[in-house]
Amino acid sequence: MFGFLKKRREAKKLAKFLTEVRVRRHADDDLLSAEQRAGLDALIAETAQVRPADAAAFLETAVPKYHRIAPLYRHFQIRAFLDLLLVVGAVAFGIRGLFFQPFRIPTSSMQPTLYGIHFLDRENASNPVLGKLPNPLNWLLFSARPAKLEIQSPGELDLNSLTSQGNFLSDSTGFRIGGTRYSLPGDIRKVEEYSNLEAGKSYAKGDLLCDGFLSLGDHLFVERFSIYLAPLKRGDVIVFNTDGLTVDGRRLADASGFYYIKRLVGLPGDTLKIVGNQLYVKPQGAKVFKKIQEIAPAFEKIYSGKGGYQGHLNHMGRYLATPGEEFKLGPDRYFMMGDNSSFSLDSRFFGAVPRENLVGKAWIVFWPFTRRWGWVDRQGPIDAPTGEPERGTFKVMYRQ
Repeated sequence: MFGFLKKRREAKKLAKFLTEVRVRRHADDDLLSAEQRAGLDALIAETAQVRPADAAAFLETAVPKYHRIAPLYRHFQIRAFLDLLLVVGAVAFGIRGLFFQPFRIPTSSMQPTLYGIHFLDRENASNPVLGKLPNPLNWLLFSARPAKLEIQSPGELDLNSLTSQGNFLSDSTGFRIGGTRYSLPGDIRKVEEYSNLEAGKSYAKGDLLCDGFLSLGDHLFVERFSIYLAPLKRGDVIVFNTDGLTVDGRRLADASGFYYIKRLVGLPGDTLKIVGNQLYVKPQGAKVFKKIQEIAPAFEKIYSGKGGYQGHLNHMGRYLATPGEEFKLGPDRYFMMGDNSSFSLDSRFFGAVPRENLVGKAWIVFWPFTRRWGWVDRQGPIDAPTGEPERGTFKVMYRQ
């Protein structure tokens, strides 16, 4: 009897471990590297094959292996609880699952319409309240963490000192300059984007690397039913899954996640081309191409040249990559592009999206409380020139 109960306890531990790894793999999909995702997938498959009788021996090696593949950052449980609390609170405003689905913007591809993790400039931010509240309120209202760094001792960046850190709010990057240790919010790529951190550059005491905040990005509801009740329109902001889509022979879901959010630019039967960063559309049955903003007013701000909007570029990707190259959409196929055209992995790379991949329309941004809060895509651009890209972004994006 005792042996039976012991085996049952071990089987429960094994099931709990498998659930924990699966939840981590799903919840942190946009935070894990490709190597970490592959390692967790292999561990999940291995765990699922273990017999209950072998659970104790397996867990002795599997748990340390799990922590090596994807180390838990500090306050992991607190951060997981807060994420869960936020989602549960959001779901209380709608019917979760069949009708409304919470979604977090993972990248910058839809900026400035919707934001992923991004830097906010303190001095020029469009939010007049940002920075004037205590830091806990800045985070609660605007998901904003302070990102200010002034050099304390002269020297160069020690590349060997770059380390990824983390707390219950978001990831951080640590580094050393001139013998002094510093830390800024965000992963290494994001910190390099928004700060003046450069290898080989000499810094003097008092140099200001950055002064602002890092935001976790927009959280929104996606409504899933209207796409079955009414025809889709050019200009709709759509969430879709990447099942069956590939980039350079690799599954898009493995490369950068299962869900994407982009703007619908091409409907079934359309023929598309890009000339001079201008997207032209010839709808099914039409004889001539027209500028897309002449067909769909939602694109007028995309071509305003303000606030970060850039038009549609054709110097990148596999499709529409050369001036005048045409792309015709087949039945039940849709062409999706990001508003941040210079930095968007979209249909120019993976082609048309099948109808069955569509999840729903972006509906309401429920957090944080910024100028984008409320109905998705209701705001026009801020009145500032987009300018030229610098360090992986457009500096005007820092104002929003």
